[in-house]
Amino acid sequence: MINYNDLAKLVMARLEELGNISQSTDYLDRRYLTPEHRQANRLVAGWMGEAGMISWEDQAGNLWGRYECLDPNAPRFILGSHLDTVPNGGKYDGMLGVVAPISLVHILKVTRTPLPFHLDIVGFGDEEGTRFGSTLLGSKALTGRWPDEWAKLKDENGISLPEALKSFGLNFDNVPQASVVDTGVLGYLELHIEQGPVLEKQNLPVGVVSAISGARRFDIAVTGMAGHAGTVPMALRQDALVAASEMVLTVETLAREHNVVATVGKIENKPNGVNVISGRTQLSLDIRSENDAHRDAVLEQIVQSFHQIAARRQVGLVINQTHTASAVQCDHRLQSILKNAISECGIPTHTLPSGAGHDAMAMARLCPVAMLFLRCDRGISHHPAEAIKTDDVAVALATLHSTIKHLAH
Repeated sequence: MINYNDLAKLVMARLEELGNISQSTDYLDRRYLTPEHRQANRLVAGWMGEAGMISWEDQAGNLWGRYECLDPNAPRFILGSHLDTVPNGGKYDGMLGVVAPISLVHILKVTRTPLPFHLDIVGFGDEEGTRFGSTLLGSKALTGRWPDEWAKLKDENGISLPEALKSFGLNFDNVPQASVVDTGVLGYLELHIEQGPVLEKQNLPVGVVSAISGARRFDIAVTGMAGHAGTVPMALRQDALVAASEMVLTVETLAREHNVVATVGKIENKPNGVNVISGRTQLSLDIRSENDAHRDAVLEQIVQSFHQIAARRQVGLVINQTHTASAVQCDHRLQSILKNAISECGIPTHTLPSGAGHDAMAMARLCPVAMLFLRCDRGISHHPAEAIKTDDVAVALATLHSTIKHLAH
């Protein structure tokens, strides 16, 4: 009989060890194409070898492991997530989805389970986009999307992406060789911590993701007239900060009314003096939904309201889009298999969208994708306080095992 609890304890111990590989001595920080990225790849490759897998590194720096089918020409099914972190991040975001499947392969090896496809595990080198400011570099390479203009990307130290690849032993011009477009990919499944409080509120260890929300982001500049705080009458002011404040509250109101998530997370104010009326305020806007059309309709209302506020308060308004990503719908068949697998564990199934972006968004360009969320403490992520339960990992392993068996028949 398979002891998922013991394997879950091994997963937790390995995540703890992996979480100690950091370019900072003060907090977890492991970025793409750094020596710490190399160290993490080597450590995880060793665990893959212990599970009986062959492993390799592709031309984008992604780590691969394979539980081989007897037929070398068989198609492949991919499990994975990312091994990079944000600065001052947690030990489970991304890493869980690479380390846990290795224990799944251990189960398959011990039980001598043959599969009609190669089962591949991938540890993506860059999901967070922390180093070069462009997310999903690792997974986008698999889809054949590696534009020439990325040669201009530089990190905070002025090191270009081609230079970083060279120091890692790779070549920017060879990255397209990492593409798996024509390699018979049957699907992609990603285990990930929820990064939200829904499963915890429902008292459920795991949940099935219905879709990954599409996001649009904007930089917004509000220009008024700076003036003396004591001499300009209230009725004659063109206060950029007050106008921006009304815009922030409008974002919250419309998002609540229309069931999207929208956030103003960054504000810069000038002159920013205690006795000076604001002359210019810049703010960000991030708006997300699992339905692009609905998101864009709400966005249109928000923008219209912004212009009305600007006109009423006699301030200038400039809105520039900085990012756009379409929502990704998870494959219905894979969702159904996951739900059946969860039910076999005696656990109620719950479906929920992902508000955060994931490597599955890039992978959806080449194959059906699905995601399994794992409950995390208070929904905290991208923070050292990230925490998950060993018992929940055991449920996830049992779910993944059942899912692979269903896919094999």
